[in-house]
Amino acid sequence: MDETPALRRAVADDAAAVRVLTREAYAKWVPVIGREPLPMRADFDEAVRRHRIDLAFIDGGLAALIETIDKGDHLVIENVAVAPAFQGRGLGRHLLTHAERLTLDLGYGEVRLYTNKMFEANIRLYLAVGYRIDREESSALGVTVYMSKPLADAGTTA
Repeated sequence: MDETPALRRAVADDAAAVRVLTREAYAKWVPVIGREPLPMRADFDEAVRRHRIDLAFIDGGLAALIETIDKGDHLVIENVAVAPAFQGRGLGRHLLTHAERLTLDLGYGEVRLYTNKMFEANIRLYLAVGYRIDREESSALGVTVYMSKPLADAGTTA
């Protein structure tokens, strides 16, 4: 990655910017699955209150974000969104690493995520950085791929 983003945690006033960035980042998937992906329809006012959303800024502008949920024994990555102008620069990988650090800081040994099976590029990225496919579930919305990554340093930071 050429530039290291400045990270900060989202606050209530960021909800609109989170919504805009997420909608822009996921728009490319609409023709692939024939509908808006669920993150495009999320209630980000609620998400900012209930989840951790870390914002990545480059040159003062919002470039990407990662939303995580503490499940008490692992962290779930709910949403990774990179603005189209910043895609392909390693920001997604950077934010995945950030989530893994957060997971370890909480003393957990595993981070999890899920994605649509049609998002093949995302699945390839997750596999390349050490995630494994745990299961797939079919629903009216398609096939969801559940993935996880064990973290070797678990317990040493708690």
